[in-house]
Amino acid sequence: MRILILSDIHSNLEALEACLAAAPAHDMVANLGDVVGYGASPNEVIKSVQGLGEFFVRGNHDKAVCGITDLKDFNPVAGIAALWTREHLPPENLEWLRALPSGPAQIEGLEEVQFVHGSPMDEDEYLVTLHDAIEPLMVSSSNLTFFGHTHLQGSFSVTPENKGDLSYPEYQTVGQVETSEFPLKDGVRYLINPGSVGQPRDGNWRAAFALYDTDSRVVTFCRTPYNLKSAQERIMAANLPMRLATRLAAGR
Repeated sequence: MRILILSDIHSNLEALEACLAAAPAHDMVANLGDVVGYGASPNEVIKSVQGLGEFFVRGNHDKAVCGITDLKDFNPVAGIAALWTREHLPPENLEWLRALPSGPAQIEGLEEVQFVHGSPMDEDEYLVTLHDAIEPLMVSSSNLTFFGHTHLQGSFSVTPENKGDLSYPEYQTVGQVETSEFPLKDGVRYLINPGSVGQPRDGNWRAAFALYDTDSRVVTFCRTPYNLKSAQERIMAANLPMRLATRLAAGR
């Protein structure tokens, strides 16, 4: 099975469309949450992802926008975007967000793999450093976990000898479609982040996603350019904070 893994779209329609256009052939799509928030196309993005399949876990922005959680842990810019999004979603889309399941989640017949937004231990936890990842790696019930939330494409791992490691895909350009293959090793436990479709924060402005081939046990990290100007103009036309537009160009 070939699984296309999307995460942290954040209402960026242009980035999502570019990822789908660049995606290799796949059998299903797994979405790791934060479908909405930050960007200016929440309804268009929801409609698009609903057409891709039914495998989702919820993100913290999804929860905040639909009222499951409050905004106390959001910075002011994120809070303004969440409130704006809430005001611009019809009741059926708000209800769809409320119904998204929490992680970890598994695909039937693929019990060795799990999918979360933040961490297997806490759906809202940020796994940024190897130190953050060690405990989730050690206590997780699955050897392979795909997660999002940090907007940082890459992986954490731990060997049977308890040796930890982190890895980031290497790319050769800043403006083309590129892929980086990451074969998985037997006996190693992994936490793998496909990166953010709609708001990368690793210094690379291109939209990020991944593909997992369950037969070959290879994760292919992908980056693709998208119509950045259009996404920025939507944000500005919506009178959302300017920072949400400018940060897209920096990948921060």
